[in-house]
Amino acid sequence: MRKLSDAPGPARPGPHPLWTRAFHGFNLLVLLLMAASGLEIYNANPVFGGRAGATLPAWLTLGGWLAGGRDWHFGVMGLYAANLGLWIGLLLHRRQRRLADGGDLGTLRHSVSPPRRRLASHRITYTLMLVVLAFSLITGLAMYKPAQLWWLVSLFAFAEPAGHSSWQTLRVCHLATIPAIALLLVAHVGLSWRVGGLRLLRRMAL
Repeated sequence: MRKLSDAPGPARPGPHPLWTRAFHGFNLLVLLLMAASGLEIYNANPVFGGRAGATLPAWLTLGGWLAGGRDWHFGVMGLYAANLGLWIGLLLHRRQRRLADGGDLGTLRHSVSPPRRRLASHRITYTLMLVVLAFSLITGLAMYKPAQLWWLVSLFAFAEPAGHSSWQTLRVCHLATIPAIALLLVAHVGLSWRVGGLRLLRRMAL
């Protein structure tokens, strides 16, 4: 049986079709709109310190005021949810066998080939981005409809023994998805560079 370390390295990335590049651009636009409008809502009542807490510069926000930020955030939320669902569906369709076999984790554990390990790390990072985005959507829905989704809000009551309400914990978790996805995006771009260099980045964007 051929070992992972003996298998040939990954093939050079081929050109990305137009729909893939458009999808990447649309993903980025939706994420920026959601993040900027979410930070506008945050500025109205910061997570730490209440209304007197630290706020973010206006150039990072979208909406101009609380109502404007909410209009943008909830207006784009439908696109965000549909986009995320399509993204996950495409990934599962494309990688059904690999996901079932745990191929990428197996590559990291057993392969000694640097190109294969980099490609596996890139795919895992991409998958983690979807997990964080899905968590962001779930926590956002819980904040949007707390009465209807009270059971979802109650899942964040784990910090109550430390004196933090489930609502405050939910807000912290939801806000934390912004720096988390920003770090994963940086890792995604960095790993894309290591996997395919400037050629791959151009094929993703141009």
